Amino acid sequence: MSATTAPAHGAAGENEEVKTDPVSNWADERLGIYKGSKNLIRKVFPDHWSFLLGEIALFSFILILLSGVFLTLWFNPSMSEVEYHGSYFPLDGVSMSDAYASTLKISFDVRAGLLMRQVHHWAALIFIMAIMVHMLRIFFTGAFRKPREINWLIGFTLMVLGLLEGFAGYSLPDDLLSGTGLRIASGVILSIPIVGTYVSYFLFGGDFPGHDFIPRLFTIHVLLIPALIVGLVTAHLILVFVQKHTQWAGPGKTNDNVVGLPLLPVYTAKAGGFMFVIFGVVFLLAGLVQINPIWAYGPYTPDQISAGSQPDWYIGFLEGSLRMMPNWEWNIWGHTLSFNVLIPSLVVPGILFTALAVWPFLEQWITGDKREHHILDRPRNRPTRTALGVGGITFYGILWLGGGNDLIATHFHLSVEALTWTFRVLVFLGPVIAFWCTKRIALGLQRRDKDKVLHGRETGIIKVSLEGEFTEVHEPLSAGERYRLTAHEVQKPLELGPATDENGVERPGNRALKLRAKASKAMFSDNVETTVEEYKEIEAGHGHH
Repeated sequence: MSATTAPAHGAAGENEEVKTDPVSNWADERLGIYKGSKNLIRKVFPDHWSFLLGEIALFSFILILLSGVFLTLWFNPSMSEVEYHGSYFPLDGVSMSDAYASTLKISFDVRAGLLMRQVHHWAALIFIMAIMVHMLRIFFTGAFRKPREINWLIGFTLMVLGLLEGFAGYSLPDDLLSGTGLRIASGVILSIPIVGTYVSYFLFGGDFPGHDFIPRLFTIHVLLIPALIVGLVTAHLILVFVQKHTQWAGPGKTNDNVVGLPLLPVYTAKAGGFMFVIFGVVFLLAGLVQINPIWAYGPYTPDQISAGSQPDWYIGFLEGSLRMMPNWEWNIWGHTLSFNVLIPSLVVPGILFTALAVWPFLEQWITGDKREHHILDRPRNRPTRTALGVGGITFYGILWLGGGNDLIATHFHLSVEALTWTFRVLVFLGPVIAFWCTKRIALGLQRRDKDKVLHGRETGIIKVSLEGEFTEVHEPLSAGERYRLTAHEVQKPLELGPATDENGVERPGNRALKLRAKASKAMFSDNVETTVEEYKEIEAGHGHH
């Protein structure tokens, strides 16, 4: 039996009934599903591999939630001391916290417990990595520009929450390695002037390690931060749907349209398949590659630390920053200011993260560009921004390597002190060298693109004239390729007007304008621009030989 709807008046086949599925018709009459979703299901998404990075983060987060629910059923977030008598005989009879004992039980006594622990851990690592790489893609392509500044801040907040959530989950088992990380975190909190001791006392319920921190951390890990992440991910996806999706330049692609695939059925089918690919890769890693074997570390005791201990990779830059910092302390009026902890653990990350968060607004101020942008930049066409990004990555990478100076020294038979001093020098020189090299490379690629547009693509065919002259044959570019290489806008440095008005009075905000002009000149003065004559040559099709 099929339901019918009233025919549309004035249409061809006026007396013909339109048949629909009865279930769909019943649901739509009561919930308005079709009316509310007809535009949504035809939402168009561009098809490019770089847009999958956000999906990797989303699908790995779903896997984190699913595996976390499984682990919550058996984990006991208690600091009560118990004597272990489980399946892992090397620790039989050892006193430990209930949190550590329950983690051992999950690993050795719960069916599929170890697999799910490793799925949870690997998915968390992939989640944070995907967010970081996704943000780098957005940064280098300029996808943070108007109207996506809010989404950039949401993504930045998600990255920070991911770091906190990962550190919290890594610390819950109360093993020797994670306890060492918590001891460092306690020292960082205590280094905060004036309020540090009060914050530490509040978090740990007294002196470190206390008996209240693991239960409190468990609540933060399974309720507070996941709820914030779910809310921000939802807001992020809503904004992606409300705003037009960014796309790469190409024929037919403008700031007013999106060329790609509809949400249903094509994009949904592809995304669903990709989700199961992510799930499969994570389970494969969890089944074949061991991670965080807490039984090898033993339970945490405040007076012990394992040699060669390393945190998860996303905390490595903080570890390196702490190891590189000289032992600077001030004693003022009976109070100690531990700059050797405060600067590397709070000041340096604070500057790095603040610069990352405010960059869209800073770039908008420098350029004065208030327009909406839906076409992505090729990184080479924004050489200063690209060079700054690579310099930041270099700074982060050197800090990260510094966090493993002891392992590098033991594996390659080097001096730890020499490595530390090398990293101290590189952390200042490395970003500068990376900035200069990246900008030179980007400008060189701009000139290469310009030469390709003017003279065509090299074919490798050499012709010899009767006079003995050797000439390489160039193949003209297709219209689509030529459009892709010339579609970007060449930004010009800001021009300053007269410093005073017609009455000789200095214009207000002149200092800010000078600073803005200098920043604009530094960002755009070296860009390679195609002249009017060269454009005429392109249109005439000359220059190909």
